Amino acid sequence: MKENIGERVPAIRVVLLPRDTNSQGTIFGGIILSHIDLAGAVEAAKTTRQKVVTKAIKEVEFKAPVFVGEVVSFYATTLRVGTTSITVHVDVEVMREGEVVEVTHADLTFVCVDKDGRPSKIRKDS
Repeated sequence: MKENIGERVPAIRVVLLPRDTNSQGTIFGGIILSHIDLAGAVEAAKTTRQKVVTKAIKEVEFKAPVFVGEVVSFYATTLRVGTTSITVHVDVEVMREGEVVEVTHADLTFVCVDKDGRPSKIRKDS
């Protein structure tokens, strides 16, 4: 499917399955968090091909549940590139009955690390 010019393109899009549910029949928050982390890393990789690790995920408040079989879109935007860190914002949405439903959002900080796991200066890739 071709995206329209100016249309937001998700960093990742997933369909969540019954194995991802909690005892209430909705998707585990931890599953959503792991996809937020992945979407943020995909966005950080646009800045550098160096190894990055998650330093922090700021407050995540769930505004709506996610149900089995829904297509969940994770939109990521780079907010800041520092000397050793990249801050990314991720919005999480589902399309439900023709309406976009905001599930949650988060700001993540990734730190670039060297082969020994120590913070290293970011080299921007073209």
